[in-house]
Amino acid sequence: MQATATVLVYSDDSNTREQVRLAAGRRPAPDVPVVEFVECATPQAVVRELDKGGIDVVVLDGEAAPMGGMGLCRQIKDEVFRCPPVLLLIGRPQDAWLATWSRADAAVTLPVEPVELASALASLLRRASLQQSA
Repeated sequence: MQATATVLVYSDDSNTREQVRLAAGRRPAPDVPVVEFVECATPQAVVRELDKGGIDVVVLDGEAAPMGGMGLCRQIKDEVFRCPPVLLLIGRPQDAWLATWSRADAAVTLPVEPVELASALASLLRRASLQQSA
């Protein structure tokens, strides 16, 4: 297992980014690496960070403005070679179908519920680790 995993968190709201960091903690589950966060407040910053490489999981705020995480997710899934798994933050459980449309790998509702977010993030980190070793 790698020593650390890098998680990109996108939201135009610094409070949402903080909620994600606090809910995930330093290690979302005992069997996944320690997490380092890269925060982005604009879609352009997300694309720049993904182009650099080294991102293991992406967390996108579906309620962000001017570009929501759903549209951004669909864009990066189309444009980024070997796009990392994406966890989408959605406003309501009824928006899960939109998360599917956006090709997100998992979705959790806002406001962030720590156990749910940590569990979903850990699952995607496991998946990312398996993809890297394949």
